[in-house]
Amino acid sequence: QVQLVESGGGLVQAGGSLRLSCAASGRTFSSFAMGWFRQAPGKEREFVAAISASGGSRGSVDGRFAISRDSSKNTVYLQMNNLAPEDTAVYYCAARPHYPGTNYYVRSYEYSSWGQGTQVTVSS
Repeated sequence: QVQLVESGGGLVQAGGSLRLSCAASGRTFSSFAMGWFRQAPGKEREFVAAISASGGSRGSVDGRFAISRDSSKNTVYLQMNNLAPEDTAVYYCAARPHYPGTNYYVRSYEYSSWGQGTQVTVSS
């Protein structure tokens, strides 16, 4: 298990940008694959972006979102550009141990550790 703390959420106008951060505890951060998910009111949690433990493989649901990680800081980031009101949601960081032969994980049930979430609100 790893403890995760998100930050960087807030209120932004449509077309703006935000960068979310997720700080992980422990000294094994580099062995964890990381992901970002979001959940809007009345909707299911959905995949946003994910990155492998090495950082060499990553993916996102939308080209406006980019995930990255800095192992020296035990932190994963989500850069969000050209935000729209439909991006309004609570954004969650997630982690899971990496296994050889896999890249990144896109399903929420594949993750074992979750942060508390950070609210992102995009006004029109």
